[in-house]
Amino acid sequence: MAIRIVRLGTPRKTGEGPRIGTVRRPPRGVPKERFAADDWYDVWYPNLSPSPPVMQIALHAKDDKEWAEFTRKFKAEMAQPDASRSLDLLATLSHTSNFSMGCYCENEARCHRSLLRALLQQRGAQIVD
Repeated sequence: MAIRIVRLGTPRKTGEGPRIGTVRRPPRGVPKERFAADDWYDVWYPNLSPSPPVMQIALHAKDDKEWAEFTRKFKAEMAQPDASRSLDLLATLSHTSNFSMGCYCENEARCHRSLLRALLQQRGAQIVD
């Protein structure tokens, strides 16, 4: 049992389980009834996405210093009680369930899902590639 960190909209892998979309907004131009069928997500959970101001920092980060600023601010948001409890819950569920979570970004290294991966691992989550 484990969490798989994925790029939303990519084909599902066998045994991946339900997808959780940790994005601020649904995919553009995709009817709601197609979200799961087209491999976007089964459950939308924006609680684990960056706030709009913090997301703007990530979208405009041109270098490591600006990315580090995004990282610091996003981690501070994830340390807030609701987000922190969500991460604890998902880490615990990873020991008994298969599910995936992700974002739209092409490059995971410059996406908040890389930070979610690390935060979940710190909480003892089972994560597979």
